[in-house]
Amino acid sequence: MKRYQLFINGKFSNASSGETFKVINPSTEEAVSEVPQGTVEDTRKAIDAAYEAQKGWAKLPAVERAKYLRKIADGIRKNSDMLVTTLVEEQGKTKSLARIEVDFTADYMDYMAEWARRIEGEVIQSDRPNENILLYKMPIGVVAGILPWNFPFFLIARKMAPALVTGNTIVIKPSSDTPNNAFEFAKIVAESELPKGVFNLVTGKGSVVGNELSSNPKVDMVSFTGSVEAGMKIMEAAAKTVKKVSLELGGKAPAIVMDDADIDLAVKSIRDSRIPNTGQICNCAERVYVHEKIADEFISKMTEAMKNSTYGDPMKEDVDMGPLINAQARERVDGMVKHAVEEGAELVIGGRDDKYEKGFFYKPTVLINCKQEMEIMHKEIFGPVLPIMKFKNLDEAIELANDCDYGLTSSIYTQNLDVAMRAANEIKFGETYVNRENFEAMQGFHAGWRKSGIGGDDGKHGVEEFLNTHVIYIQYDQEKK
Repeated sequence: MKRYQLFINGKFSNASSGETFKVINPSTEEAVSEVPQGTVEDTRKAIDAAYEAQKGWAKLPAVERAKYLRKIADGIRKNSDMLVTTLVEEQGKTKSLARIEVDFTADYMDYMAEWARRIEGEVIQSDRPNENILLYKMPIGVVAGILPWNFPFFLIARKMAPALVTGNTIVIKPSSDTPNNAFEFAKIVAESELPKGVFNLVTGKGSVVGNELSSNPKVDMVSFTGSVEAGMKIMEAAAKTVKKVSLELGGKAPAIVMDDADIDLAVKSIRDSRIPNTGQICNCAERVYVHEKIADEFISKMTEAMKNSTYGDPMKEDVDMGPLINAQARERVDGMVKHAVEEGAELVIGGRDDKYEKGFFYKPTVLINCKQEMEIMHKEIFGPVLPIMKFKNLDEAIELANDCDYGLTSSIYTQNLDVAMRAANEIKFGETYVNRENFEAMQGFHAGWRKSGIGGDDGKHGVEEFLNTHVIYIQYDQEKK
């Protein structure tokens, strides 16, 4: 069994308490590692290290900071196979998806490094003679990155890379379900010779490590990806020191299929937006609204596509889905499906699978005859379950799509430009995909509305999340010689 240590101020060490916890493989239910149970004391040491390191790190030219990101990206590529295996073991995602995550993470580090020469301020016109007004973009300070378990490796880079290139330092807290990849990342950081304290890693309970990161006055920003409930607790803790928060808190993505849609394209795209990572993605297609004129054909083809989706050992190259993350997740998903049936939905295919003696597997599932008032049309499923409901016209479809507490991603399938543009203007979500699967670009901006969060990630606007503005007023005497 692997044993890991915290990474604080450039050194690996055990938790001050000496306590550890085990990480479970969701495919086999066997322990794969033993990890330190970080304490408040450990977290404060990491924060203090980041606080002290930030002073010198911010003075380093951005192009020099970017060189370290590129070194880390190279290290990721050199250790790709090991990282893929680590992700599959602790998170249960398929080997092919783990490979995409690792490769995308390295590319993301390189992409963010390119922003070193693109961070710009402004010159603002003054109302006074002989005055210049300059707007600088400055680092915020110490950033806390609190990570989820569904894309744990990529989320390190999504928080660390823009933070570091803009002159901040960071303390990362990975999910207790999937910390192993973060420790392997820390080893790559150590080999890159990144200055001590710029990157720190502490594992442990959210109520301990996460709360300290959110409330500590030396932390200037918390970037969190996870549940609404956890996000609210972070906001509450952060309010004590009025620090900035950036939150991605989940979604309930609607997919609208119009009567003129390319049905085969819609089926493939929605299926490809539902089953990756066993449906455990915040921007997954979570509910489908299909026009009543084409509903029968769409449901038939969608059911066949889901039925043909394979699941099992995620190390196999030809498997579409692995297990859910843990037993609690499987019970929650199964409970939602059963409740939907009790409310009147029809289970066409899928449901819980007990053919495996070990592992938290769940079949690709389709529910039809769903109604808008059902729980499954409002609450995030986070599993391979697709509820489908019919609609009569675009007005109704947009109203149904917007009837939601979340606002992260959405999609529409139509060959009518007028319909597509109207939907883009009226659907109240941070992202809308037209005739394609739900998957964002690193140069875009991944941000949600309503309970899906505050702030966002990626691209120019994601970089600016990690910057403060500093306005300088310079009065000078033009006549003075």
